[in-house]
This record gives sequence, C-alpha cells and structure tokens, in this order.
Amino acid sequence: MEKLRRVLSGQDDEEQGLTAQVLEASSLSYNTRLKWFVICFVCGIFFSVLGTGLLWLPGGIKLFAVFYTFGNLAALASTCFLMGPVKQLKKMFETTRLLATIIMLLCFILTLCAALWWHKKGLALLFCILQFLSMTWYSLSYIPYARDAVIKCCSSLLS
Repeated sequence: MEKLRRVLSGQDDEEQGLTAQVLEASSLSYNTRLKWFVICFVCGIFFSVLGTGLLWLPGGIKLFAVFYTFGNLAALASTCFLMGPVKQLKKMFETTRLLATIIMLLCFILTLCAALWWHKKGLALLFCILQFLSMTWYSLSYIPYARDAVIKCCSSLLS
C-alpha cells in the first residue's frame, strides 16, 4: 500500500537514478559532517607531527615519509566530509587546480615509493618537501587571489 501511495504522489524511488539514491541514502547531517571533518583533520595533523618526531630517530626517514604522507592524505580527505567526495573530486580537477592536484598526488605516490620500495632517503625527503609545497599551492587555490599575492610577493623578493 505504501508503494502505491508513493507512486501516486510522484515520490517513487525507482524514478531516481542509482547515483541519486546512493547520495540521498548516505547524506550526513551538517553536525556529523563537521565532527568527522574535525576528527579526520586532527588525525592528519597528528600523523604529520608524529612523522616529524620520528624523523629524528635512527632510520626514521622512512617512518617520517609514511606518516607525513598519511597525515596529508587524512587532511585532504577531511574536506570530503564538508563538501562531499564527488564535489571534492570535481573541485580538485577543475582547470585552476588541475596541475596542483596532479603534482600533489604524484608527490604522495613518489614519497611512498622512495621510502618503502626504492629505499632512497634523500629522495623521500625531497618528495616530502615537494608534497608540502604542492599542498600549499593547492590550498591557496581555494582562497581568491591568494596565488597571485604569493607570486607577487616572491617576485618582489627575488628582484
């Protein structure tokens, strides 16, 4: 009877696409999104700080690279809770952020490869530095005119 009532009122779920049904079923309240954003972001900061602390241990460059990368990934994933994963991915691959996103993701992968498979400590540290710079450049793309301000500041310092 409930099915008939939904069909007659125009609220039949079968008319919606599968994607719309999944997104509607998995939508979180604003408070839940905010809580998970904070939890994920704090975990990202914790992993990054932990990795930095492990850097000073003997052979800690490998642990530093892994924890620092996971920390950045957790911080990046935290924004998925605020705007949703699909919207986050669409924004990440917009033309204004495309190059920064590709470089950032490559740095994540290359950092882990250098630390875990290639066993090149100097290369892992270099990729961590590039990871930091690419994450910064990516983050600045969300602030209007921030990239322009950074470019002008750096060019005035260099000249």
